[in-house]
Amino acid sequence: MERQYKLEMKARVAKRALGTLKEIMDEPYSVIIRDAAIQRFEYTFEAIWKLIKEYLIEREGIVCNSPKSCFREAFRIHLLNESESMQALYMTDDRNMTTHTYHEDVAEEIYRELSGYYVLMDKVYWNIVRDLERNDL
Repeated sequence: MERQYKLEMKARVAKRALGTLKEIMDEPYSVIIRDAAIQRFEYTFEAIWKLIKEYLIEREGIVCNSPKSCFREAFRIHLLNESESMQALYMTDDRNMTTHTYHEDVAEEIYRELSGYYVLMDKVYWNIVRDLERNDL
């Protein structure tokens, strides 16, 4: 029961993070918006991979301890398809590069990918939520 509660809490955090990322991405481009969007991407990414991690433990009994290992496991259990899995691995690399956004070209490159990353993270979130709703009735 405690794990179920923890999973539900992770889902709520992920939903809020996705909302803030979507909100900033709807704003007209400026360097300030770009930088804010990248920061929101960072914490949204953290919320999503930790949601996947908890989901894998709770629903599948799978322990993973890094974003890439969790995305690989998500592919293995068909939470992600192959192209989504590859995109998730690229997204992880970009998340790791956010510490270098003081380089304009890195910041611009990451910002250009955010729309696709948002779509991927949102899809994973809803797949998990639908599974939770289906199995908790």
